[in-house]
Amino acid sequence: MTTEQHRPVPADERPAARLDGGPGGFPGPRRAMAVTVVLSALLSGCAGAGSGDGHGERMSVREAGAHAGPRARAGLPSAAATTRPSAHPGPAPGKLPGVGPGMLARIPDRTRQVVLVTGENANSPDSTVVLYRRTGAGWRPGAVWRAHNALKGWTHDHRAGDLRSPVGVFTLTAAGGRLADPGSGLPYDRSGGFTAHGTGFEGEPLAGSFDYVIAIDYNHRPGSSPLDRDRPLGASRGGGIWLHVDHGGPTHGCVGLGADHMKELLRVLEPARHPVIVMGDAASLGA
Repeated sequence: MTTEQHRPVPADERPAARLDGGPGGFPGPRRAMAVTVVLSALLSGCAGAGSGDGHGERMSVREAGAHAGPRARAGLPSAAATTRPSAHPGPAPGKLPGVGPGMLARIPDRTRQVVLVTGENANSPDSTVVLYRRTGAGWRPGAVWRAHNALKGWTHDHRAGDLRSPVGVFTLTAAGGRLADPGSGLPYDRSGGFTAHGTGFEGEPLAGSFDYVIAIDYNHRPGSSPLDRDRPLGASRGGGIWLHVDHGGPTHGCVGLGADHMKELLRVLEPARHPVIVMGDAASLGA
């Protein structure tokens, strides 16, 4: 996401939602009551890098402008403008490229789909995303998509308002958005609560950022709407970490992808394949 914010806030690494040591079973999908919240200057951790009420931090247009980064000042293209798929990373590998034994051990044996988000470095807001499918020959990669993560990069100990995306392996069990369901395999909550307003860290408009959203189960109850504000690990651990439409700049903790790529993910991720997201900077993922 970006330096924005919105009311609903998803996940930390609650035992059931977090895959680095938590229970293996996950509650079945269930729809949370739609919350009619207007997300203004949203995206702190996407949904809440945290104000005291469990929502994301608010940022005014002036505050966002004060954080404008070099990309905006230099007139460089945003990730949103360059999220066209590139060539496949190569033949189907037996293991996930760049993912070390420690992180691999956190991926459930039953998982057949992995969204791999690799940050440039620990302090960068730029990353790439590749969807992998497990086949008899190993993990088969899809196209490489450019993306944005949190303004200050990554952390192994995410806290509300730290402007870093959490490193780890998390389930993907629910989706939603302001627009109609594009054919999502995951439970989809359409709600006006996904309306985004304001501007991001580089002065880019946030409108449309939550047109399509997939909740990342970090401090989020698996299967509940992305708008669910319950924080199993407590409000101080942040939440509202989502995959959502890229607005062209860094997020508060979420991962932003082009709208077409978000729709593609929504259509191909299937609960029966137990999809997870493996996310972090390159060094952390390789540990």
